[in-house]
Amino acid sequence: MPEIDPTEHDIADLGPQIKDIDDAQELEEMLAMEKGGEARAPVVTLLEDRLEKLTGDDEEPDDPSEVDLTELTIADIANMVRDVDDVDVLEDMLEREKDGDDRKGAISQIEDRIESIEGTDDEDEEEVEYVPPEEKHPDLDHPTADKQYVEGTVDGEYRDMWVYCETQQGELIDVSKEMLGKARELMDQYEEDYGDDEKVIAVLIGDGVEDLAEEAIAYGADRVVYHDDERLGRFQHTPYTEIFCHMCRDWDEEWRDYHEPRYTIFPATNNGRDLSALVQGELDSGLASDCSDLYIENAMISNPEKTGKPGSSKEFERVLHMPRPDFSGFEYSTILCIDKPHRDFHPQGASVIPGTFDLPEPDASREGEIVEHDLEMPDDWFQVRVEDYDQLDEGVDLTGHEVIVAMGRGIGDDPTKGIELGLDLVDEFEDADLGLTRGVITASYQFDGHVEQYISEERQIGESGQEVEPDLYIAAGVSGAVQHKVGMDESDTIVAINTEPDADIRDFSDYYIQGDLFEVLPTFIEALKEGELAEAVAEVSDD
Repeated sequence: MPEIDPTEHDIADLGPQIKDIDDAQELEEMLAMEKGGEARAPVVTLLEDRLEKLTGDDEEPDDPSEVDLTELTIADIANMVRDVDDVDVLEDMLEREKDGDDRKGAISQIEDRIESIEGTDDEDEEEVEYVPPEEKHPDLDHPTADKQYVEGTVDGEYRDMWVYCETQQGELIDVSKEMLGKARELMDQYEEDYGDDEKVIAVLIGDGVEDLAEEAIAYGADRVVYHDDERLGRFQHTPYTEIFCHMCRDWDEEWRDYHEPRYTIFPATNNGRDLSALVQGELDSGLASDCSDLYIENAMISNPEKTGKPGSSKEFERVLHMPRPDFSGFEYSTILCIDKPHRDFHPQGASVIPGTFDLPEPDASREGEIVEHDLEMPDDWFQVRVEDYDQLDEGVDLTGHEVIVAMGRGIGDDPTKGIELGLDLVDEFEDADLGLTRGVITASYQFDGHVEQYISEERQIGESGQEVEPDLYIAAGVSGAVQHKVGMDESDTIVAINTEPDADIRDFSDYYIQGDLFEVLPTFIEALKEGELAEAVAEVSDD
């Protein structure tokens, strides 16, 4: 069994751990565990991408002129032909595919690549007539009609790749460093492919972020734009969105001699997902969220909405390709943000799953420009203010307690009430504490503030959490997955409560109570108050 069980991790904390695994077999076992569980699309993608990096680097690429196309999937062929510039080779591949499996999708991929090299001869096709949205659909409201940036940006000037670098506790988080490294790689290749020297712009917003500018340059930025203000110590939607958009679109700076960025990249963290959607919406463009890779190349498009002419193809240059898992979790879709007649879609924006890219080594010798951003921020941008907060100096240590009360997904009908009952039960013992399963921590439950402070990974029990051996372990609403078992099965006495008659935890419990924790725990609490827990267990248990 691999050391890391992906089913007990969310994507944000799994990514940084995956990049350090160099054992392909271990990754394959983790992938099988994830597919056998929830099969979460971002996790599957992350594992497959890491596995591909390990197993693919040592293999010589197939020769397109000799490869057996029948052994390739359509996706394999699509990836192969995008690197082929010889039309004769492509024509030969086309004939071999037609004589072989004759797959429509494969033929289309090869023909599109040929067209991207040779172009099309459909000059006489009649252009699609353009009708403004408000005229085409007069019965609908058009809230974007009044926005000056929606129309009138055709053939605008777009340059550079802007990277939002999220910080926590005064430091760049790992995914910010990963994105800077990838952006550096992309824009170096961009210069080689297109001959234009465009920059990687790192964006820092917060309190004390000026101190991180040199580090951002060391990880790949050419220019760092920062806005430092003590009011920005915590992420807030309005000021962060307004500042970012002013920096990249409305700021009158000599070096920013273009309408908007060509590309914008954000981390797919909680705050990054929020900011990416808000910024791209304000910039009147699209967003590919939770991406598992990024690359830039030309794209041949035949959609008449994009080409302006039915039945013809057009090659779009410098397109950011943004692969992401689809809803099944077993296939991938590559998102393209393509302009159309009378409408430009820039910047092309993506949010990136943490851990997708390798953490680069910083280069302290790199040089770059650091620019301070200044913008008057009205008070109504800060309608939420944190007056006071507590921060834990140390983690929660569940080991050594006589009693542990562990809460699982069975709290789902009323999460706040479930945690309240667990805490009330803990209070009835002299030496007890509250534990949680991974499922509670990663679920999208909504907790009231007075119990939310207890929902943290520090309380996780299991293979990737803490291992406990109390005298008494009470598992309420816990299914008993093997990853949880290894964290608690050395307990002297295990009492499990579950509505299912055959939950896995039954096999290693001393007492198994088939019942609803919302009914059983109050009975336990009352019995403890009266000193009759053993009688209460016997009363509610069918065993």
